[in-house]
Amino acid sequence: MSSVPQIKVPATYIRGGTSKGVFFRRQDLPEACQEPGEARDKLLMRVIGSPDPYGQQIDGMGGATSSTSKTVILDKSTQPDHDVDYLFGQVAINKAFVDWSGNCGNLTAAVGAFAISGGLVDADRIPENGICTVRIWQKNIQKTIIAHVPITNGEVQETGDFELDGVTFPAAEVVIEFMDPADGEGSMFPTGNLVDDLEVPGVGTFKATMINAGIPTIFVNAADIGYTGTELQKDINGNAEALARFETMRAYGAVQMGLIKDIEEAVARQHTPKIAFVAPATDYEASSGKQISANDIDVCVRALSMGKLHHAMMGTASVAIATAAAVPGTLVNLAAGGGPRDAVTFGHPSGTLKVGAAAEEVQGEWTAKKAVMSRSARVLMEGTVRVPGDTF
Repeated sequence: MSSVPQIKVPATYIRGGTSKGVFFRRQDLPEACQEPGEARDKLLMRVIGSPDPYGQQIDGMGGATSSTSKTVILDKSTQPDHDVDYLFGQVAINKAFVDWSGNCGNLTAAVGAFAISGGLVDADRIPENGICTVRIWQKNIQKTIIAHVPITNGEVQETGDFELDGVTFPAAEVVIEFMDPADGEGSMFPTGNLVDDLEVPGVGTFKATMINAGIPTIFVNAADIGYTGTELQKDINGNAEALARFETMRAYGAVQMGLIKDIEEAVARQHTPKIAFVAPATDYEASSGKQISANDIDVCVRALSMGKLHHAMMGTASVAIATAAAVPGTLVNLAAGGGPRDAVTFGHPSGTLKVGAAAEEVQGEWTAKKAVMSRSARVLMEGTVRVPGDTF
């Protein structure tokens, strides 16, 4: 029986926000994998453990959820006035593809720290103590993100007392600014409306706000689809019929947003758009057992990622929530009580999150200036990952 030895690829396993993924410097990848293409995708899938018909990713670094089936490739930036280029790959769990169509807002919290530690940020930009401002070029969506990373004695500070719902242990706070988060190639509201009728054959017609800020997202009212907005993963993820209904709604919404031409294309575009549902602030018990009071939040939001209800909230979807909440008349804004606002605190399955957003109407078109949130990040393991030498 012939055998092929494994190869070693330098990598770091990092938690960023409520996600975790495998981080690479582009220069450390095998030469054939340093550029877009089949070789790179095969490498990343093998690292994560996909495609896995068992849906477990046992033979890889993935954790069999949308929050843990993630890869990041960083490089010194080719853009003026930027430090690092950030490319995100969402690896499908049971299918053979990597979705490059959007950003991961949670892992963004780890990009600045990894770039500093990996020598991708010029030494003269890193203070001995204080905050290092890392200018990130997000290659998937062609946008600027600013990360404010704490530095102690010349090194990235990872420990601290900042608590983030959905993450068990406290860590150092990293403030993230998503600059001009709306799609620069079109309207922030691709349909031209703040609220549309989303017609889904065989399912129904629903009021929907479709926004492209942070990540393309479809918002519907929880009550319109038979939910309260206080659901946890166990209430939805075990219901195959409900998940299929959400996926059908997402596919038709993607067509209406102009992201795909036919609903069949949604199968190969799992990462975007997201679908979420909103409801007025309500008391509920988070997945940790923590009691969430309606008085402490503005709105309840639940979102699905890669076909399952997310355990907390995607960072990019948080940008979409905050931006939609800032625009009077959207479903998110109305669920939050209506009127202008520059920040929103929303309840998600793991707890709460506050996100600031600035939006303004210019000549009849809504634009987003930036969205700001606090996250944290921590290196879990560093060294090399191994894959069979005939992987790519």
